[in-house]
Amino acid sequence: MGEAVRVCLIGAGLSGLAAARALKSEGLDFVCLEQASDVGGLWRRPQAGERGPGYLSLHLNTNKQLTGYADYPMPASYPVYPRHSDFAAYLRSFAEWAGVLGHIELGTTVESVRQEADGGWTVVSQDARGVRATRGFTHVIVASGHNTEPVLPAPAPGSDTFQGRILHALDYRDGSDFAGRRVVVVGLGASAVDIAADLSRYAEQTVLSVRRGLHILPKQLFGMPLDDVAEASWWTAMSLDEQRRFIEQALLVARGKLGDYGLPEPDHPVFASAVTISDEILSRIRHGGVTPRPAIERLDGERVVFTDGTSVRADAVVYCTGYRMAFPFLPDGSPFGPQGSVELFKRVVAPDRPGLHFLGLVRPHGSITRLVEAQARWVARIVSGRAVLPEPEVMRKEISAYLGGIAGQYGQAQSASIQVNVAPYLEELRAE
Repeated sequence: MGEAVRVCLIGAGLSGLAAARALKSEGLDFVCLEQASDVGGLWRRPQAGERGPGYLSLHLNTNKQLTGYADYPMPASYPVYPRHSDFAAYLRSFAEWAGVLGHIELGTTVESVRQEADGGWTVVSQDARGVRATRGFTHVIVASGHNTEPVLPAPAPGSDTFQGRILHALDYRDGSDFAGRRVVVVGLGASAVDIAADLSRYAEQTVLSVRRGLHILPKQLFGMPLDDVAEASWWTAMSLDEQRRFIEQALLVARGKLGDYGLPEPDHPVFASAVTISDEILSRIRHGGVTPRPAIERLDGERVVFTDGTSVRADAVVYCTGYRMAFPFLPDGSPFGPQGSVELFKRVVAPDRPGLHFLGLVRPHGSITRLVEAQARWVARIVSGRAVLPEPEVMRKEISAYLGGIAGQYGQAQSASIQVNVAPYLEELRAE
């Protein structure tokens, strides 16, 4: 067993770097394990060419002012919505400014994290040379993100005879790879609309296959970034029903009904599910670059057949069908409950595993950065002993109440269990 280190931090992306700074500010001894060759998480991957969520056309959907760290703003030269490479460079410069690079072990994969009988934690890792290390810690902070395992639907009938490529968004890098090809993109989430818009500038034909309607919001309303609207006092003073009516009317005025673009209308009110942020997809549809179609019924040789009976020739089908949260290095079940929901006190603390904490395992409407910084400061105070957690039973009751409340707005899906409303959640964290 190697020398004990107080805290093990897993991941050096946006959340991990926020945690590293908070731990350093508290004067805590820690090591950060990052499997990639540099900091920055998914934002550096498109440029690095590594497999993972991210593609060359990726830009922030949240504005730079609220996505940057509070004490280290993004450069004034950056646009309101920086591209992935700019944001990756910013994260690297933050790590240098915060003085945390010396704590980060790059090219290091976490193989297992287990809790010992005395409550301590044993972490087994492997570095880039293949050397394994076994070390003991009093606390483990998981900040490795939740876009981990790609989700693919059950194979469509005829998939085994399809003559083109079938891939997940995880493997998509650039539209130029499909120049002159015919491509079907499946989904209507953020990656689906980004990839369809990107493809439409290179591919001979781009089809967007949509099973279920989602609310599509522009990055700006009334000349203001959506993040700024969400921060405005006149907005936060509204009830949820008033916010929904306001947004739905504003969208109707700004772009009409989604059905006018050939897309299915959402079967739920806005903010009852994740929304899709895009300034491009509706324009690309109107300009003929992207053609909407319903769900795929089957694949047939070189053709994709849709549920409305239409079909197209296709060289590739790109499934933008999301990701499943998975933490294979953690003890079985962490941080999930029996129904698959994420069960964490204040969305951070594992109540039945003292010393195990999660950062960034939340999904807000808007930027996540302020939430992650608040989480990091709280966890650093817990580790230092300056903040005290309630008894496990109290934490479990808070989790149950939270999941019951959030299910009323977002439903029972696993992804709904990490949804948070920014303003009230920030207040909770600040109170802690």
